[in-house]
Amino acid sequence: MSGIGSSLVSPPRYRNNVPPRPRSEAKRARIIDVAMRHFAEQGYHAARVADIAAELGIAKGSVFQHFVSKDGLFFEVYKRAVRSFAAYLDAPQEVRDRGFFEVLRYWLTRTEHLLHEDWIPYRISLLGNYGTDLTLKREINRFHMTEDPYGTVAFVKFGLQRGELRHDLDLEMIVSILDWTIERFQDALLTEELDPGLFRRQGEIGERKEARIHQFIDLLSRAIGADSIRTHRA
Repeated sequence: MSGIGSSLVSPPRYRNNVPPRPRSEAKRARIIDVAMRHFAEQGYHAARVADIAAELGIAKGSVFQHFVSKDGLFFEVYKRAVRSFAAYLDAPQEVRDRGFFEVLRYWLTRTEHLLHEDWIPYRISLLGNYGTDLTLKREINRFHMTEDPYGTVAFVKFGLQRGELRHDLDLEMIVSILDWTIERFQDALLTEELDPGLFRRQGEIGERKEARIHQFIDLLSRAIGADSIRTHRA
């Protein structure tokens, strides 16, 4: 389906197919470092390429020479941020030994802790998911599909090998379900931490977060879990 009419779609304005020269890599890295903080602190739309260039002591045109456009700069910032996150199977061995759904629980309960460790990449990921235009979002989705930065495919295979996931579902279907639902649920937890008044009602306390995580994993296990898992949770 994605190939229908694809020849009529122009490539993104910020895509530059010319590989960077080795001597420019350090400069690109410095620009991304500064831009990451500007985007995180000010948001995608409010951040200005001119301000990023001024902090670096370079011309704004030099930024565009490396990244073509503001979209191109943000896309590289987003990839840097997401690549810094741990993959599913980076959970401790004792957690992996307890199984697929316990690995999910481990990462979900650590969401706010990871945010406090380094809030900038998580802020960037939220901006990429919700604060960019459709063209850029399409490139972000393509990046996730081709690179699989969270190791979702390997994680699903892990669950299948342990007999914890349904074998009657296509592997890519399970991967899609995980990528979409986990991202949205974790984003909600992150947004609650960044803006506590957005989700809390009537003085909610931490126990409600734990209850939501438990309910989410229970629902997910009923959707993609093997018969034995679904029967156990029933």
